[in-house]
Amino acid sequence: HSYCNTVPTPSGGTHEAGFRQAITRALRSFGDLAGNRKAADITADDVFAGTAVMLSVFLREPQFQGQTKDRLVSADATRQTETAARDRFEQWLAADAGRATFLLEAAIERAEERKRRKKEREVARKSATRRLRLPGKLADCTSSDTEVTELFLVEGDSAGGSAKQARNRKTQAVLPLRGKILNVASASTEKLGANQELSDLALALGVRPGKDFRIDDLRYGRIIIMTDADVDGAHIAALLMTYFYREMPTLIEAGRLFLAQPPLYRMTQGGTTLYALDDAQREEIEATGFDGRGKIEISRFKGLGEMPPGQLKETTMNVATRRLLRVDLPRRDSSGADARRGVDQLVSTLMGKKAELRFGYIRDHADDVLADLDV
Repeated sequence: HSYCNTVPTPSGGTHEAGFRQAITRALRSFGDLAGNRKAADITADDVFAGTAVMLSVFLREPQFQGQTKDRLVSADATRQTETAARDRFEQWLAADAGRATFLLEAAIERAEERKRRKKEREVARKSATRRLRLPGKLADCTSSDTEVTELFLVEGDSAGGSAKQARNRKTQAVLPLRGKILNVASASTEKLGANQELSDLALALGVRPGKDFRIDDLRYGRIIIMTDADVDGAHIAALLMTYFYREMPTLIEAGRLFLAQPPLYRMTQGGTTLYALDDAQREEIEATGFDGRGKIEISRFKGLGEMPPGQLKETTMNVATRRLLRVDLPRRDSSGADARRGVDQLVSTLMGKKAELRFGYIRDHADDVLADLDV
């Protein structure tokens, strides 16, 4: 359980991330001083498995996610929490070497078990891949390590061709999706089972959708939805997110679903080129982004397929320079039950069969987005 300024944060946030980093890094440091090389391999999951933690922080002007305030997003909270917790915990470890060694060995044991299971999955995956019939349009990656592999879901053959040229062939796979994606929130079970695009997607992922889904069968570490940076692209992304939410919610809960952030504009002044995600960022760059004088040339991308592979790689696919949005989802346990019911209701309202619910939602929330509409 965690709190910020006495406000419960059942979905965690930056303070929990800072605390996990503090304890994990302190244990690694203790292991390094003790000459235990295996300590370098432990992760936060190894350290915190089976533990119960009560964390409370107090911040000036904290920032929360959404109206429910169930997740802290203050950027400084990670560093502040880590600094405060790590110093105290390192002092405690140094003062009680016996307990410190016990905690370290327990974490190392879990790390060894984690690596053993991972190796077993890799062996099983390699065996299954030999028998697996993958979609012909899938450009697969050569690595089978789910710690680094990614599958990009792109819209159409044109964007798929650019993405296949821009990708890292070792770690990045590309699956072009043709035509309009089925809205699973309003489709029958028979229609869902007969849809070729979604069948190919599940086949590429190596999983079965629905109640037979097993996250350990996933062939990739990250699933990245990469669509055009316009309204049509946002619609396709919404349909894909609905599919994963209805058929593979565990994938989202595990933090494995992401949205790519391709630019909408390319802006050049002299020898300087900058990219803008949307109109607001374009205006900001026009005002403050360029140091020199002269005309700023602005070009708008009609779609991912229009971008040269080099630009697509630089702006959207290169791990070192890109930006991704992770899709988060509250769990159905007691800590996130209310928030999850809210998500269920929102998806049913916006994506379900009843048009009157969508109309009512748009009418009630029109004022919230009026300033952002280009009308």
